[in-house]
Amino acid sequence: MFGKDFWDERYRSKPRVWSGAPNPQLVAEAASLRPGRALDAGCGEGADAIWLASRGWTVLATDISGVALDRAGQHARDTDPAAAARIEWRQADLRVSVPEPDAFDLVSAQFIQLPPELRSPLFGALAASVRAGGTLLIVGHHPSDLAAGVPRPQLPEVFYTPEEIAALLAGPWDVGVCEARPRQQQLPDGGPVTVHDTVLLATRRA
Repeated sequence: MFGKDFWDERYRSKPRVWSGAPNPQLVAEAASLRPGRALDAGCGEGADAIWLASRGWTVLATDISGVALDRAGQHARDTDPAAAARIEWRQADLRVSVPEPDAFDLVSAQFIQLPPELRSPLFGALAASVRAGGTLLIVGHHPSDLAAGVPRPQLPEVFYTPEEIAALLAGPWDVGVCEARPRQQQLPDGGPVTVHDTVLLATRRA
């Protein structure tokens, strides 16, 4: 379920998989950052990349699914042509094609859910791609969601705590946020439920 074919089929299965809105933790943590060069790792249908570009960032948006990238590029051109011009869409499996080190002012990875043997080297490579003074933001489903009654893959190994991600950081980092942040979500029947996002925000020291 972690490869290109799985994700291409997932995106082909419906006209839109995600909400079309930027991830709330990205908005909360990146709104005050000075724009520079950003990597949106696992960009999906592109809402985060478009939001960043609309705020002046130059964005490299990568995803394993070419179907998702085609949809993202079209959405950007339709909704904000000026922002679209600041986004490079690139198909890549970042587990294999690791990002350039010391290259980005912001690296954002939103809800990349992988087992530890795949997750740890990927997040380590993402951290290494942050340049001095830059920011790493990793957001994921917290393990407590498995007991919250929300639709989640029943694969406990793909959920992680912020402390697990912070432990992967090598070198001089200042951790600004390391928490399980509550967020309201609706169940399929329309009822409300509180879920928790793993949020890790760290700045690489100059």
